[in-house]
Amino acid sequence: MDTKEIKSAISNLEKSSDDVTVLKLLNILNDGVKPSEKLLRETKVGVAVNKFRSHSNSEITSLVKKMIKNWRESVQNEKNSKKKPTPTTDATVKSSSIPSTTDKPNNAAGSTESKFHKGPRDPKTDGVKTSLYENPTRNASVSALYTALAIERDDSSSHILTVATEIESEVFKSQYSQVNDTYRNKLRSFTMNLRNKKNPELRDRLLTRAILPNHFIKMSPNEMAPEGLKKEIEKMHKQNLFDAQGATEKRAVTDRFTCGKCKHKKVSYYQMQTRSADEPLTTFCTCENCGNRWKFS
Repeated sequence: MDTKEIKSAISNLEKSSDDVTVLKLLNILNDGVKPSEKLLRETKVGVAVNKFRSHSNSEITSLVKKMIKNWRESVQNEKNSKKKPTPTTDATVKSSSIPSTTDKPNNAAGSTESKFHKGPRDPKTDGVKTSLYENPTRNASVSALYTALAIERDDSSSHILTVATEIESEVFKSQYSQVNDTYRNKLRSFTMNLRNKKNPELRDRLLTRAILPNHFIKMSPNEMAPEGLKKEIEKMHKQNLFDAQGATEKRAVTDRFTCGKCKHKKVSYYQMQTRSADEPLTTFCTCENCGNRWKFS
């Protein structure tokens, strides 16, 4: 995992509240982080993970302690290796400038990642084959999902293709293995949500496995919305609730009115403007004895 991926996973970890998601993200970090003193300082991943050391879930605390211990040992070993004197002969200098065979995959990956930054990614530019099925609509769906997931991402093309394929497969299965109008509409909707440049969180949560495809296809538009929009919706909802509460009329009990049904005088009432502003208020009455209701202006 690079710095950007680690910070993204940390962000999701801090937002997570359920134990299952926390464990998944911790395992992703445990498997993906190759600790170095520089990496730990830049990402502060150790600080973020250590916050779960006293978690109520014993499985989480056990994993966190194991991760912190392993990272601490790796950093210490790194420091110890730097303290050892190294020969400064010409042969050593020359050999150090030549990348080892074990470095080649990483260097290749690095050059590939930098290529991704130069422009938008899609199956064609990434050299990815999306002709996985005999049905061209399914292949087009996988391609569209891949392009949407790859926006502003540095993940490997194979990983993005895996997630895109899983999403398409889940939608296909939900339609009893048929490519019908519902299938097309769902894929179109999911692709549009993922293509939203203001919603990097959704792409990130899918690619870091914080959301699994089988859960993603059941999410509502509100659940997929960007965090900023969710906050706006929540703010509007709270304001509407406040306004509704403010508009609720308080009932008063009086003996000025007589129930036409049981003749009792204990009557609660409230008034509301139901017509134009220049018309009198409408009074709504309820007999506290028999529950009879009536109104008058």
